[in-house]
Amino acid sequence: MYGFNQSINIQIGEKPPDLYCFTSPVTISTQIWGSRPVMANFSIHSEACPTVKNILLLDSEGKRVAVKYYSDDWPTKSAKLAFEKSVFVKTQKTNARTEAEIAMLENNIIIYKFVQDLHFFVTGGDDENELILATVLQGFFDAVTLLLRNNVEQREALENLDLILLCLDEIVDGGMILETDGSIIAGKVATHSMDDGAPLSEQTITQALATAREHLTRSLLR
Repeated sequence: MYGFNQSINIQIGEKPPDLYCFTSPVTISTQIWGSRPVMANFSIHSEACPTVKNILLLDSEGKRVAVKYYSDDWPTKSAKLAFEKSVFVKTQKTNARTEAEIAMLENNIIIYKFVQDLHFFVTGGDDENELILATVLQGFFDAVTLLLRNNVEQREALENLDLILLCLDEIVDGGMILETDGSIIAGKVATHSMDDGAPLSEQTITQALATAREHLTRSLLR
């Protein structure tokens, strides 16, 4: 990450720094060598990094199963619940079971998909790339499918809520996208609390999930 108004100097032939994500405006100066040095400057806007405002998993009645907010747009619990209700009402009559759909609500882009009695949503600002948001949604769905052993329905989700919440933590942190590959996300969740003496290669995914769940439960009861 680069700080406010920080300058970065690179010479021709050098590899520039990763420009994918900056926290504030950055000026990059390129020095061209010849009879005299010439400096070429350009700036990168602080919004270069795609962000997610929230990820929602609701049931078929619009009630919470698991939610995670990364934006201050909804500062109170009542504001969050009102937004979730609006999202559900706006999308409930659509057919988003075969593939993901897109909707606009309160200057936000919402990508969503329904499976059984579960509704998956990813929200971003109206200036975000919907393809990136769709990738986050698909990664979330794929990871949940693996963690629930293809039994993607509300009852199974509630019984494995701890794993789904860990899953959200592996996908986004503070709005920043960390991972979108469902198998990688599920694998990280499965190994979070795995026994030190039991390598992943020697365990099945089911055993790993059971171990992670048991250790998480013990930590919560301490």
